[in-house]
Amino acid sequence: MVASAVNSQQWPSAVEALNETGRSPFVLICEHASNHIPADYNKLGLSDVDLGRHIAWDIGAALVTRALSKRLDASAFLGGYSRLLIDLNRPLHVADSIPLRSEATDIPGNVSLDAAERERRQQVMFLPFQDRLRAHLDKRTADGRRNVLVAVHSFTPVYHGQQRAWHAGVLFDKAATLGQALITQLKRDPLLNVDANVPYGVSADADYALVVHGDLAGNPAVLIEIRNDLIADPDGVETWTGKLEEALRAVESLS
Repeated sequence: MVASAVNSQQWPSAVEALNETGRSPFVLICEHASNHIPADYNKLGLSDVDLGRHIAWDIGAALVTRALSKRLDASAFLGGYSRLLIDLNRPLHVADSIPLRSEATDIPGNVSLDAAERERRQQVMFLPFQDRLRAHLDKRTADGRRNVLVAVHSFTPVYHGQQRAWHAGVLFDKAATLGQALITQLKRDPLLNVDANVPYGVSADADYALVVHGDLAGNPAVLIEIRNDLIADPDGVETWTGKLEEALRAVESLS
C-alpha cells in the first residue's frame, strides 16, 4: 500500500534534492520546507488557515534555500511533508517528533496513533530524508570534499504572546567558530538584530541534522533562523538570500 502511495501526487518523495553535484562546500538543509499533508490524513483535523501557519512549516525557508542553492552552487535537501506529520528536525524518541500540540493549537489527527502509523511515517517521511542526506555527505567525504551543513529555518515574530525582536539567529554547538563568524558578518549591517542560539538553543532532543549529520559526524554545522515576516514575500526572500550569500561566502574558508 505504501509503496504505491508514495508514487502518487498525494505521496511525494520525502526529500527534494537539488544540485547534488554543486561545487560549494556548503550543504543546505530545509527540513520544514513543505506543509503538504496527504488527503488520507484529512488535514489532521485542522483548517486550511492553520496549515498555512508556522505550525505546519517554516514560511519562506524553502524559497531562501532554493535561491541560495543556485547562488552558492550548493547542494540542498528539502523535506516533502509537513512537520505536523513527523518532524525531520527531531529525534524519533522525543514527544514532539509527532506533535499532539503545536504552539497553542491541538493536532487532532495525531492523537492516539498506533505503532503501525508511527512506523509508517518514519518509513515514508523521516528515514528516506535522513538516509538520502547521509548518503550524499558520505559520498562527498569519500571524494575528499568538505561538508559544511547549513540548515535554513524561520520563526514567528510572536510566540505565546511574547514579541521576538531578533531579525535572525545563528544556532550552533560545536561549530562555534563558524557560527560566530556568520553572526559577525550579518552584523555588518548595523540595523540587523542577530544573535547566537536565538530564539532557540541547540540540544540532542530538539535538533537532528545539526547534531547527527553535523557535530556527531565531524561536519561543521549551523542552523540559521530568519524571522518569517521578513521572508514572507518575494522581496524579502531576495533580500535575505543576498544577505546570507554574502555572509556565507565571507566565512567559507573558516569552515
